[in-house]
Amino acid sequence: MFDIVASIVLYNNDKSIEDAIKSFINTDLRIRLVLIDNSPTDKLKYLASDSKIEYIFNNNNVGFGAGHNIGILKYINLCKYYLVLNPDIVFNKGVLEKLCSYIEPRKDIGILSPKVLYMDGSLQYVCRKLPTPVDFFAKRLIPSLFKKRIESYEFRDKDYNQTMNVPFISGCFMFIRSEALKKVGLFDEKIFMYTEDIDLSRRINKYYKNIYYPEVFIYHGYARESATNFKLLLIAIKSSLYYFSKWGWFFDKERQSLNMTAGKIYE
Repeated sequence: MFDIVASIVLYNNDKSIEDAIKSFINTDLRIRLVLIDNSPTDKLKYLASDSKIEYIFNNNNVGFGAGHNIGILKYINLCKYYLVLNPDIVFNKGVLEKLCSYIEPRKDIGILSPKVLYMDGSLQYVCRKLPTPVDFFAKRLIPSLFKKRIESYEFRDKDYNQTMNVPFISGCFMFIRSEALKKVGLFDEKIFMYTEDIDLSRRINKYYKNIYYPEVFIYHGYARESATNFKLLLIAIKSSLYYFSKWGWFFDKERQSLNMTAGKIYE
């Protein structure tokens, strides 16, 4: 039985992925890292140079959520916690141990998120409410016209040094109780990329709490590619259309209910 199994989905990654790998395997916990490679060739297989690492080559870009599902399906019954990890994340030794120590006795927590910093040490506002269509499209297309609304959506009016309830945990680092995944299921594979973390967060949040825990921090080389790459922007829009069609556009009572607890201090 592993304490933590993590997966990273790869697609023609550069050498920065090596820092994420080193961060995760630098622990005395019982771990396994699964590299899910969606690249057109298996040139990244050299990354699995440690016995703690497993490399799976898809020979097909199946998407973010579907890629992680490969690892989850294989190890869900073999670990206490499952970590969905981005390839541009780095953190110090001890982070995983602290997350395990915090979540272990708190059985009501389904997903735990640390404080997330940019590489220069400044804060990333990763705490989010479940988005309305206005929140989602305004943030990507015309953020300057909806500044106050976006600030509320990202909890910028809250104290990011407080442990709090967060309906939507960013997919860059989702530390998930395995029992929660068994209860609600895996990532929705109809979503190729960009809203799969919102979908999974809200499904888990129906039965557990999603908690932001700022006593632990990580670094995220956030690129926000959908804002500059037209192809990725189209993928984001397509994913959002599916997401809102699934859960409701402007009449989503569950979204309203889960957002009512958003930002409340967790003790």
